[in-house]
Amino acid sequence: MTDTRDPELAVVVLAAGAGTRMRSELPKVLHEIGGVPLIGHVLAAAALLAPTRTVVVVRHERDRVAAAVGELAPDALIVDQDETPGTGRAVQLAVDALAGFAGDVLVLSGDVPLLEADTLSALVAAHRGRDATVTLLSAAVEDPSGYGRILRDASGDVERIVEHRDATDHERDVAEINAGVYVFRAAALEAHLAVVTPDNAQGELYLTDVVAIARHAGERVAASRAPDASAALGVNDRVQLSEAARILNARTVRRWQLAGVSVQDPATTWIDQAAVLAEDVTLLPNTQVLRATEIARGATIGPDTTLRDCEVGEGAVVRRTDATLAVIGAGAQVGPFSYLRPGTRLGDHGKIGTFVETKNSTIGDRSKVPHLSYIGDTEIGVDVNLGAGAITANYDDIAKHRTVIGDQVHSGSHNVFVAPVRIGDGAKTGAGAVIRKDVPPGALALSVAPQRNIEGWVDNNRPGTGAAAAAERARAAQEAGHGTQRQDG
Repeated sequence: MTDTRDPELAVVVLAAGAGTRMRSELPKVLHEIGGVPLIGHVLAAAALLAPTRTVVVVRHERDRVAAAVGELAPDALIVDQDETPGTGRAVQLAVDALAGFAGDVLVLSGDVPLLEADTLSALVAAHRGRDATVTLLSAAVEDPSGYGRILRDASGDVERIVEHRDATDHERDVAEINAGVYVFRAAALEAHLAVVTPDNAQGELYLTDVVAIARHAGERVAASRAPDASAALGVNDRVQLSEAARILNARTVRRWQLAGVSVQDPATTWIDQAAVLAEDVTLLPNTQVLRATEIARGATIGPDTTLRDCEVGEGAVVRRTDATLAVIGAGAQVGPFSYLRPGTRLGDHGKIGTFVETKNSTIGDRSKVPHLSYIGDTEIGVDVNLGAGAITANYDDIAKHRTVIGDQVHSGSHNVFVAPVRIGDGAKTGAGAVIRKDVPPGALALSVAPQRNIEGWVDNNRPGTGAAAAAERARAAQEAGHGTQRQDG
């Protein structure tokens, strides 16, 4: 099998920072947008360049970050940053791990999730085409606060990069920022990092100092401005996290629209990166298609619906519903106000209706649970219709038990099926029945007790109440009516 990797390209991803401005127990690079951790977006973009090696430098919450990287990019090499702070030191340790590599090193930050592979590929191509020692990605932004500024000389070449906290007021007025993305010649990077010093306000080894060192050595430092400023958007706090999520989602929604999906209100529709939608799907306002949800052709989702890791069949309609790990068959109808918990499987042309909760249950083709019901740990056959208020009582305070309802069963309203219980094919149940025993095929199950009326109970037990007064008036009216009838007779 031919190896398609680029033998002259290695990628280093910096993910050692604490991200204190996030004010979170979760490491910054593990916060998600589009259902993927920030670092996952970075690793995915880098992977499309097919580098020969990928190194991720970690420190803060080391084990959690390393575990996530192991799932996202199993072939990546994890390198631990030591006590010496700064991006320069992180890259120095990564270069040590790349011992013997003589190509180009692409350095990325784990908190810059909106970079696309095309932008990175163009950056590498520009670096190689200009025969530069260092090529960095820049962007022009309206608010450069918090970002390193790119300072150019009179000829327009990059002279140096100054971090926001170390910049003068004049330097902070510069709108061109450093996107935190670089391509270095490996040999020059290793040599220049060796002479970087922590002579700055934070006492850190800055990777950006390599730019100035290369300039002083007479080497070429190039810059390639990103076509979209949002590509350089780093995430340092929750405000920037939500802004990055908004931009990513807008891209995602637009991509699906161009692929044939109708999105009535893009501003209130959220689609995760792993979701898959077919042509002629319609998404109505306030809809979230999350995780690995798949929606087949012609289905209509929403409004006010959230699907997580669900499968929706062709032509299905799902309205005002919250569903997780559920399978909805072709032509089925769900909602409004339905709650589908994990393990729900609704057959083709079936129905889960208003104020119905389901869990770990299979509902067969053309079967209906129309309204006001709880169906848990249940198997329902085909062509079944459960009356309003059906409950499968699956828990006996010790263990869960299953209810099995056969084909062509019709239950009355307000039935309780006390599991474990089996309802045979074609059986019927009466209104208000509490089914505690198996019902044979074709049988009618009833639980009927004679009605008792205790005369005078309110007068004896609730004297002086409004109910007692109302009852007295009603009896008097009845007596008057009977008297009139006797006179007429």
